[in-house]
Amino acid sequence: MTTRRETGMAAPHRVLILGAGYAGMAAAIQLAARTKGREDVRVTLVNPQERFTERLRLHTVATGQQVAEMNIPKLLEGTGARFVRGWVTAMDANARIVRIDDDRVLHYDTLVYGLGGVADTTTVRGVEEHAYTLDSAQDAEVLAERLARLGRGTVVVGGSGLTGVESAAEIAERHPGLNVVLLGRREPGAAMGPRPKAYLRATLTRLGVQVRSGIEVVGVRPDSIELAGGESVAADVVLWTSGTRVSPLAAAAGLTVDERGRVVTDAALRSVSHPDVYAVGDAAAIRQGYGVMHGTCQGGMPTGVHAAVSIVRALDGKRPKPFRFGYYHTPVSLGRHDAVVQFTHPDDSPRRVYLTGRIAARYKETVTASPWPTYGRMKRLPASGAFWPRGGRFTRVRGVR
Repeated sequence: MTTRRETGMAAPHRVLILGAGYAGMAAAIQLAARTKGREDVRVTLVNPQERFTERLRLHTVATGQQVAEMNIPKLLEGTGARFVRGWVTAMDANARIVRIDDDRVLHYDTLVYGLGGVADTTTVRGVEEHAYTLDSAQDAEVLAERLARLGRGTVVVGGSGLTGVESAAEIAERHPGLNVVLLGRREPGAAMGPRPKAYLRATLTRLGVQVRSGIEVVGVRPDSIELAGGESVAADVVLWTSGTRVSPLAAAAGLTVDERGRVVTDAALRSVSHPDVYAVGDAAAIRQGYGVMHGTCQGGMPTGVHAAVSIVRALDGKRPKPFRFGYYHTPVSLGRHDAVVQFTHPDDSPRRVYLTGRIAARYKETVTASPWPTYGRMKRLPASGAFWPRGGRFTRVRGVR
């Protein structure tokens, strides 16, 4: 077959995006929309499944509630981007190749690395064998089936971060016959101001959730959790939400990573060791003035947009701009009709402003539902990627044009 190079035409620039999470999808949609109709760019998105994982709704799926199934190839229709279904099993950052399912090889000129985090099931003994996680809709559905069969008993949620809090509240509300115990090192809502934190704690108490803070879990057994000091807590079901880990592929490929395995980036989100690789979302260690960003949908989607815009700028012979991001809020659902929303400073420290109750629940639902229509809007209007929905209004993300 005659290639473009053989006919004197330049081969298209191959952009490969790994991972269709919130950040990877934003990168794919934004890049495809901004290069639509160009023959000098080819965009490919790789993900192990066609179904988009709404991580913000997994705690509701885990209690048997139905959510819409969002199809990745369908959203990409008309953009010119190609979808490849498969697991990324190896990378060679020097040769610029990615291996899919061990038997397929994809080449790239520019890579967007968006293989985000999953629950850390390796640090504590027995978690991998005996605990449930919320890494995918399938994981959540398996837990939902187990809870439905349980009827009565004790469910222990290991980890008092936001996922643990939302999961404990949802399970307690949906299954009032179960005894729900929330264990963690920190007090739930520890990063919130005094009043929203007190509201969160009071709501958990109202729902019947037993909260134990200052707890270190050292092991998980089939019927209990082992705590430091020798105490054990009986458990019919354990849901593990304590800590995340990222794929080891970046480190194995020779990219410079931090102590957690995240790709260390420069100001434009390029790998400091391999500038042809952009890292986005939970997979990236992105330093801002206030420190390294932590993984959230709130911050992940703008990184995907920025990477896409930077790639287009580079293709057009322009320098990518620095990425700048500030946090805005911390919305936490507490069952279907209650929530608390802590508004924050850009460094994620709490402001005095907060919402509670049904108005907070409506706000949280608006935030949770926003990614998919945002992708659709970016598909139609690429420039809209510079504006991000925050509680019903749009705010410009600095560094994106």
